[in-house]
Amino acid sequence: MTGPRVVVLAGGVGGAKFTLGVREALARRGAPEATVVVNTGDDLWLSGVRLQPDVDSIVYALAGQNDTTRGWGRAGDTERVNAELQAWGAGWPWFTLGDLDLGTHLARTGWLRDGFTPTEVIARMSQRWPLGVDLLPMTDAEVDTWVVLNGGARLHFQEWWTRHRAALTPERFENPGIDRAVPAPGVVETIAAADVVLIAPSNPVVSIGPILAVPGIRDAVRAASAPVVGVSPIIGGRVVRGMADVCLATIGVETSASAVAAHYGARADGGLLDAWLMAEEDADAAAQVEAAGIRAVVRPLWMTDAATTGVMVDAALDAAGV
Repeated sequence: MTGPRVVVLAGGVGGAKFTLGVREALARRGAPEATVVVNTGDDLWLSGVRLQPDVDSIVYALAGQNDTTRGWGRAGDTERVNAELQAWGAGWPWFTLGDLDLGTHLARTGWLRDGFTPTEVIARMSQRWPLGVDLLPMTDAEVDTWVVLNGGARLHFQEWWTRHRAALTPERFENPGIDRAVPAPGVVETIAAADVVLIAPSNPVVSIGPILAVPGIRDAVRAASAPVVGVSPIIGGRVVRGMADVCLATIGVETSASAVAAHYGARADGGLLDAWLMAEEDADAAAQVEAAGIRAVVRPLWMTDAATTGVMVDAALDAAGV
């Protein structure tokens, strides 16, 4: 197949929707499958099994198995095992494990216990359904995200996000051990060989942030010969879903398309971006993005379905000149 070699940095439900659009756009162009580097910072151990929420969101979406109503988990899932866990006082009563979803976690945990790396586990998972992209974890190390609250209390990110809905004021986010982590096999090499690097409209702090915090990945993106195009997760001055605004405020970034672009920074000034897709609702901030040394491209950014998202990805590829 001909066409651009595309690398995507992604996480969360927004990353899953964006990846569907990437697959759609590249299929129309007759291009090779994209490589998606997935955030594993919100992974966790629960009831003896290893969960990878962002990996699973992307796998289920690409496989057409995701629950589009809830926005997470498998479509048509049941919760019989989860009810039994709660009856035993095991797990988290506010963190639901569907029966089909639990099958994924059990398979993953078994493979990990057998000595397979997360990279190898994701490769095995990718064989079940025709996903149409190559998936790589950001690292094979366990670097779960923890939230340090004002006062010093620490919660796993999933407890802060899912149980408390980000209502507890965070002081900072941490990924213990990430300074000693290394990129998963193939991540740096794939970025170096790419024709374009896309930063999905995922949470900049807890989805994209951990990927870039793995030593070597930010430098690889910055040094890439390919253009780097980011897509704003902010539309009309608001986050599209979730509580990314709380995360941004924690690191001192305003919830605006121009502020998130500045957070990533222009490659000409040591940052990451060459171009930034921003919503029509934020067009009046395009001049601020341009003033920061980043080319602003104003387009519709609502990811209503794969075809619409594919058109958005086309705009990102056009902005990269590929």
